[in-house]
Amino acid sequence: MQPALKNQSTRQLLRTFSSWSFAIKNAKSPQRALSLYVQMQRQAIPFDSFAILFTLKSCTQLRNLSLICHLHAHLLKLGFNIHVYVATSLLNAYAVNSFDCAYKLFDEIPVRNTVTWNTIITCFSRSGDVKGARKMFDQMPLRDLASWSAMIAGYMNNGHWEEGVALFQEMVMFEQLKPDQVTIGPILAGCSEMGSIGLLLGKSVHSFVVKNHWELNVELGTCLVDMYAKCGFLNFASLVFDMMKDRNVVTWTALICGAAKHGFGTEALEIFKKMRQGGVLPNEFTFTGVLSACVQAGLVDEGRGYFKMIKECGLRPTIQHYGCMVDLFGKAGLLGEAYEVINTMSPEPNIVIWGSFLSSCKLHKQFEMAERVIERVMNVVRPENDGGVYTLISDLYVLGGKWAEAERVRQLMLHQHVRKARGCSFIRNNTI
Repeated sequence: MQPALKNQSTRQLLRTFSSWSFAIKNAKSPQRALSLYVQMQRQAIPFDSFAILFTLKSCTQLRNLSLICHLHAHLLKLGFNIHVYVATSLLNAYAVNSFDCAYKLFDEIPVRNTVTWNTIITCFSRSGDVKGARKMFDQMPLRDLASWSAMIAGYMNNGHWEEGVALFQEMVMFEQLKPDQVTIGPILAGCSEMGSIGLLLGKSVHSFVVKNHWELNVELGTCLVDMYAKCGFLNFASLVFDMMKDRNVVTWTALICGAAKHGFGTEALEIFKKMRQGGVLPNEFTFTGVLSACVQAGLVDEGRGYFKMIKECGLRPTIQHYGCMVDLFGKAGLLGEAYEVINTMSPEPNIVIWGSFLSSCKLHKQFEMAERVIERVMNVVRPENDGGVYTLISDLYVLGGKWAEAERVRQLMLHQHVRKARGCSFIRNNTI
């Protein structure tokens, strides 16, 4: 072949690669990306790493393990299994679908880069194996900021707050790495679970953000609002909220839920009204906060209206929404309506809903209403976790004058080694 013709053929081949890869990358749906990939295969068009990478990235969203296995087999035939970027993308696809497959593939990857290690750390963390994630982190030949962020997020997301904070301090003090928003997000999320120490840490992180002149974008601002709101410092949460140029439904929901959680039900509903006036559509979590606010404030009629609004917004009520309504009606003494909610709810009522209903029956001395459901509750109660419900049922039998039944429940508690959760006390900070 003449050099000119050979160069022209090469350019055409490169254009073919780039056009198909570009089409897969910009496909409107994973199904469309997969369809293009199949067309390449049927038309015997040579594959390049970009076509495979974009296909894997798109199809990961489908969470279809058999499909990922099929793509894995195909790229093995094509010889792309030793390509570090392709292998890492495949590892990420497996990590979303199957921990075992991801771990097995990680062992088989001949050449690993930092992204490969970061992916397997995240995979361990998602499965709840924080020790396994830390083992991988310690074995890494080279760590970057994303590596530290992945391990810190693994600790914080799994409730290991002290370890997460300690690693964060080690990263800043000894590794001299400057945290970014990816690192700070999980730290702020964990601060709300750590009491007064968490609040101090959250404030120091906020100070770091201000001193470094970071833009208060939606992601960062929402993290700060959520942290302050969950800690009960609603004045700080509102201050950050007002400083944000852009807000989304998550930002509004964080403020609403924080107010509802700390007993400011009326304020939470006012925030919700402003959100609606701003044209922001609520989601399921927003309505959980709104209904919780109604429970806190004892607003029965408003609760009915907001519960109807869930379907009007194109959403389906969740078990949390039903639980709020049972709690709302029960505390107001409307046990008939609470009972009707339980009987008409689509998900099966869990022990939390049953406990709420029985507590309301005890509060209002309505043993006859409680007797309707006691047998149903006894069928789902678990001796190892629900000792308080057993005690509640026994107390209700005493309330109804059925001493023999009360004694039967107490004997059952002894025989099944039922443990009642120990009481505890706490100091509540009502600062707003």
